[in-house]
Amino acid sequence: MLSTFYDEMSPYYHLIFEDWDAMIEHQAKIIKGIIDREWGMDHLSIVDVSCGIGTQAIGLAQLGYEVEASDLSSQAIKRARQEAEKRNIKIKFSVADMRYSFQHHQKQFDLLISCDNSIPHLLSDTDILAAFKEFHDCIKPGGGCIITIRDYAKENCKGIQFKPYGLRIVDDTKYIIFQIWEFEADIYDLSMYFIIEREHLRIETKVFRSQYYAISISKIIKLLQMAGFIAVKQIESEFYQPIIIGKKTL
Repeated sequence: MLSTFYDEMSPYYHLIFEDWDAMIEHQAKIIKGIIDREWGMDHLSIVDVSCGIGTQAIGLAQLGYEVEASDLSSQAIKRARQEAEKRNIKIKFSVADMRYSFQHHQKQFDLLISCDNSIPHLLSDTDILAAFKEFHDCIKPGGGCIITIRDYAKENCKGIQFKPYGLRIVDDTKYIIFQIWEFEADIYDLSMYFIIEREHLRIETKVFRSQYYAISISKIIKLLQMAGFIAVKQIESEFYQPIIIGKKTL
Protein backbone atom coordinates (compact mmCIF):
# COMPACT_ATOMS: atom_id res chain seq x y z
CA MET A 1 0.00 0.00 0.00
CA LEU A 2 1.12 3.56 -0.75
CA SER A 3 0.49 4.71 2.81
CA THR A 4 2.80 1.96 4.10
CA PHE A 5 5.58 3.14 1.76
CA TYR A 6 5.53 6.64 3.22
CA ASP A 7 4.76 5.49 6.77
CA GLU A 8 7.96 3.44 6.77
CA MET A 9 10.06 6.03 4.96
CA SER A 10 8.94 9.09 6.96
CA PRO A 11 11.91 8.99 9.42
CA TYR A 12 14.33 9.05 6.45
CA TYR A 13 12.51 11.15 3.85
CA HIS A 14 14.49 14.35 4.54
CA LEU A 15 17.67 12.51 3.50
CA ILE A 16 16.50 12.58 -0.12
CA PHE A 17 17.74 16.18 -0.07
CA GLU A 18 21.32 17.11 0.78
CA ASP A 19 20.07 19.89 3.10
CA TRP A 20 16.38 19.57 3.88
CA ASP A 21 16.10 22.85 5.81
CA ALA A 22 17.70 24.76 2.94
CA MET A 23 15.37 22.99 0.49
CA ILE A 24 12.31 23.99 2.56
CA GLU A 25 13.33 27.64 2.24
CA HIS A 26 14.39 27.39 -1.41
CA GLN A 27 11.22 25.70 -2.62
CA ALA A 28 8.95 28.08 -0.70
CA LYS A 29 10.64 31.10 -2.30
CA ILE A 30 10.15 29.64 -5.79
CA ILE A 31 6.49 28.83 -5.15
CA LYS A 32 5.90 32.29 -3.66
CA GLY A 33 7.39 33.88 -6.78
CA ILE A 34 4.96 31.92 -8.95
CA ILE A 35 2.02 32.84 -6.71
CA ASP A 36 2.93 36.54 -6.80
CA ARG A 37 3.33 36.52 -10.58
CA GLU A 38 0.29 34.41 -11.49
CA TRP A 39 -2.24 35.28 -8.79
CA GLY A 40 -1.04 38.32 -6.87
CA MET A 41 -0.31 39.00 -3.21
CA ASP A 42 -3.91 38.65 -2.00
CA HIS A 43 -3.93 34.86 -2.35
CA LEU A 44 -3.01 33.80 1.15
CA SER A 45 -4.73 30.47 1.95
CA ILE A 46 -3.12 27.27 0.68
CA VAL A 47 -3.96 23.59 0.99
CA ASP A 48 -1.22 21.02 0.40
CA VAL A 49 -2.92 17.73 -0.47
CA SER A 50 0.23 15.57 -0.52
CA CYS A 51 2.33 17.25 2.13
CA GLY A 52 4.49 14.31 3.21
CA ILE A 53 6.72 15.40 6.09
CA GLY A 54 5.97 19.06 5.36
CA THR A 55 8.64 20.25 2.92
CA GLN A 56 6.47 22.79 1.08
CA ALA A 57 3.79 23.36 3.72
CA ILE A 58 6.29 24.42 6.38
CA GLY A 59 8.20 26.72 4.05
CA LEU A 60 5.07 28.46 2.82
CA ALA A 61 3.74 28.87 6.37
CA GLN A 62 7.06 30.45 7.33
CA LEU A 63 6.46 33.01 4.58
CA GLY A 64 3.12 33.99 6.12
CA TYR A 65 0.62 31.92 4.16
CA GLU A 66 -2.31 30.31 5.96
CA VAL A 67 -1.65 26.62 5.32
CA GLU A 68 -3.62 23.43 5.79
CA ALA A 69 -2.02 20.15 4.78
CA SER A 70 -3.03 16.53 4.33
CA ASP A 71 -1.41 13.29 3.25
CA LEU A 72 -2.35 9.64 2.89
CA SER A 73 0.40 8.59 5.32
CA SER A 74 -0.44 8.97 9.00
CA GLN A 75 3.24 8.65 9.97
CA ALA A 76 4.29 11.34 7.50
CA ILE A 77 1.62 13.60 9.00
CA LYS A 78 2.86 12.80 12.49
CA ARG A 79 6.38 13.82 11.53
CA ALA A 80 5.20 16.92 9.63
CA ARG A 81 3.32 18.04 12.73
CA GLN A 82 6.45 17.54 14.85
CA GLU A 83 8.62 19.46 12.37
CA ALA A 84 6.18 22.36 12.30
CA GLU A 85 6.01 22.47 16.09
CA LYS A 86 9.83 22.54 16.32
CA ARG A 87 9.78 25.64 14.13
CA ASN A 88 6.83 27.25 15.95
CA ILE A 89 4.78 27.08 12.76
CA LYS A 90 1.00 26.71 12.91
CA ILE A 91 -0.41 24.36 10.27
CA LYS A 92 -3.56 22.26 10.42
CA PHE A 93 -2.51 18.72 9.44
CA SER A 94 -4.77 15.76 8.68
CA VAL A 95 -4.75 12.35 7.00
CA ALA A 96 -6.54 12.14 3.65
CA ASP A 97 -6.40 10.62 0.19
CA MET A 98 -5.88 13.34 -2.45
CA ARG A 99 -8.60 11.74 -4.57
CA TYR A 100 -11.10 12.95 -1.96
CA SER A 101 -9.54 16.33 -1.19
CA PHE A 102 -12.72 18.39 -1.19
CA GLN A 103 -14.75 15.70 0.54
CA HIS A 104 -12.13 15.74 3.29
CA HIS A 105 -11.36 19.44 3.70
CA GLN A 106 -14.93 20.62 2.99
CA LYS A 107 -13.80 24.17 2.20
CA GLN A 108 -12.17 26.20 -0.52
CA PHE A 109 -8.71 27.76 -0.57
CA ASP A 110 -7.01 30.37 -2.70
CA LEU A 111 -4.47 27.82 -3.87
CA LEU A 112 -3.85 24.08 -3.83
CA ILE A 113 -0.44 22.44 -4.15
CA SER A 114 0.74 18.88 -4.73
CA CYS A 115 4.51 18.54 -5.06
CA ASP A 116 7.33 15.98 -5.12
CA ASN A 117 5.88 13.79 -7.90
CA SER A 118 2.92 12.74 -5.77
CA ILE A 119 0.33 12.69 -8.59
CA PRO A 120 1.93 9.72 -10.45
CA HIS A 121 1.24 7.49 -7.45
CA LEU A 122 -2.27 7.42 -8.94
CA LEU A 123 -1.90 4.66 -11.50
CA SER A 124 -4.56 5.57 -14.07
CA ASP A 125 -5.89 8.58 -15.95
CA THR A 126 -9.27 7.89 -14.33
CA ASP A 127 -7.88 8.24 -10.80
CA ILE A 128 -5.84 11.31 -11.70
CA LEU A 129 -8.84 13.01 -13.31
CA ALA A 130 -10.95 12.22 -10.24
CA ALA A 131 -8.28 13.80 -8.03
CA PHE A 132 -8.07 16.88 -10.27
CA LYS A 133 -11.84 17.37 -10.10
CA GLU A 134 -11.58 17.31 -6.30
CA PHE A 135 -8.69 19.79 -6.53
CA HIS A 136 -10.88 22.09 -8.61
CA ASP A 137 -13.66 21.92 -6.02
CA CYS A 138 -11.14 22.80 -3.27
CA ILE A 139 -10.21 26.10 -4.92
CA LYS A 140 -11.96 29.46 -4.77
CA PRO A 141 -12.94 31.14 -8.06
CA GLY A 142 -9.91 32.99 -9.38
CA GLY A 143 -7.50 30.72 -7.50
CA GLY A 144 -5.54 27.80 -8.83
CA CYS A 145 -3.29 24.81 -8.34
CA ILE A 146 0.47 24.22 -8.46
CA ILE A 147 1.72 20.72 -9.20
CA THR A 148 5.26 19.39 -9.53
CA ILE A 149 6.04 16.08 -11.22
CA ARG A 150 8.98 14.26 -12.72
CA ASP A 151 9.49 14.81 -16.46
CA TYR A 152 9.31 11.23 -17.67
CA ALA A 153 10.07 12.32 -21.23
CA LYS A 154 13.66 12.80 -20.02
CA GLU A 155 13.86 9.34 -18.42
CA ASN A 156 14.53 5.91 -19.87
CA CYS A 157 11.19 4.31 -19.06
CA LYS A 158 12.04 0.75 -20.05
CA GLY A 159 13.43 -2.25 -18.25
CA ILE A 160 15.32 -1.77 -14.98
CA GLN A 161 16.79 1.64 -14.13
CA PHE A 162 19.22 2.64 -11.36
CA LYS A 163 18.79 6.12 -9.84
CA PRO A 164 21.48 7.25 -7.35
CA TYR A 165 20.70 9.90 -4.74
CA GLY A 166 24.14 9.99 -3.17
CA LEU A 167 25.74 9.84 0.27
CA ARG A 168 24.42 11.64 3.33
CA ILE A 169 26.36 11.88 6.59
CA VAL A 170 24.51 12.68 9.81
CA ASP A 171 26.68 12.73 12.93
CA ASP A 172 28.52 9.39 12.81
CA THR A 173 26.07 7.69 10.46
CA LYS A 174 26.40 7.36 6.68
CA TYR A 175 23.41 6.82 4.38
CA ILE A 176 23.83 5.60 0.81
CA ILE A 177 20.57 6.23 -1.05
CA PHE A 178 19.38 4.99 -4.44
CA GLN A 179 16.28 3.85 -6.29
CA ILE A 180 15.61 0.91 -8.60
CA TRP A 181 12.83 1.30 -11.18
CA GLU A 182 11.33 -1.77 -12.87
CA PHE A 183 9.01 -0.94 -15.77
CA GLU A 184 6.04 -2.77 -17.19
CA ALA A 185 4.56 -0.44 -19.85
CA ASP A 186 3.79 2.94 -18.22
CA ILE A 187 3.72 1.58 -14.65
CA TYR A 188 6.91 0.93 -12.73
CA ASP A 189 7.77 -0.63 -9.40
CA LEU A 190 10.05 1.58 -7.33
CA SER A 191 12.36 0.32 -4.60
CA MET A 192 13.96 3.00 -2.42
CA TYR A 193 17.15 1.80 -0.73
CA PHE A 194 18.82 3.28 2.33
CA ILE A 195 22.10 1.54 3.19
CA ILE A 196 22.96 2.73 6.69
CA GLU A 197 26.49 2.48 8.08
CA ARG A 198 26.68 3.31 11.76
CA GLU A 199 29.78 3.55 13.91
CA HIS A 200 31.81 0.38 14.35
CA LEU A 201 30.84 -0.58 10.77
CA ARG A 202 27.37 -1.81 11.64
CA ILE A 203 25.51 -2.02 8.31
CA GLU A 204 21.73 -1.98 7.92
CA THR A 205 19.71 -1.90 4.70
CA LYS A 206 16.16 -0.59 4.48
CA VAL A 207 14.07 -0.98 1.33
CA PHE A 208 10.73 0.77 0.75
CA ARG A 209 8.57 -0.16 -2.24
CA SER A 210 5.81 1.55 -4.18
CA GLN A 211 4.48 2.05 -7.72
CA TYR A 212 4.31 5.01 -10.08
CA TYR A 213 2.66 5.87 -13.39
CA ALA A 214 5.15 7.41 -15.83
CA ILE A 215 2.64 9.96 -17.04
CA SER A 216 3.67 12.71 -19.46
CA ILE A 217 3.44 16.40 -18.68
CA SER A 218 1.21 16.88 -21.73
CA LYS A 219 -1.28 14.35 -20.36
CA ILE A 220 -1.23 16.01 -16.92
CA ILE A 221 -2.08 19.30 -18.65
CA LYS A 222 -4.90 17.66 -20.60
CA LEU A 223 -6.39 16.06 -17.48
CA LEU A 224 -6.26 19.37 -15.59
CA GLN A 225 -8.17 20.97 -18.46
CA MET A 226 -10.72 18.15 -18.43
CA ALA A 227 -11.20 18.76 -14.67
CA GLY A 228 -12.16 22.39 -15.38
CA PHE A 229 -8.89 24.28 -15.00
CA ILE A 230 -8.04 27.07 -17.43
CA ALA A 231 -4.72 28.68 -18.45
CA VAL A 232 -2.95 25.39 -17.71
CA LYS A 233 0.76 25.56 -18.47
CA GLN A 234 4.22 24.45 -17.48
CA ILE A 235 6.30 27.04 -15.60
CA GLU A 236 10.05 27.41 -16.08
CA SER A 237 11.70 27.75 -12.68
CA GLU A 238 14.61 26.69 -10.48
CA PHE A 239 12.44 24.06 -8.78
CA TYR A 240 13.99 20.62 -8.95
CA GLN A 241 10.97 19.26 -10.84
CA PRO A 242 8.80 20.71 -13.61
CA ILE A 243 5.95 22.89 -12.29
CA ILE A 244 2.47 22.88 -13.83
CA ILE A 245 -0.20 25.40 -12.88
CA GLY A 246 -3.90 25.70 -13.59
CA LYS A 247 -6.40 28.39 -12.73
CA LYS A 248 -10.07 28.35 -11.77
CA THR A 249 -12.41 30.68 -13.60
CA LEU A 250 -13.22 33.82 -11.63
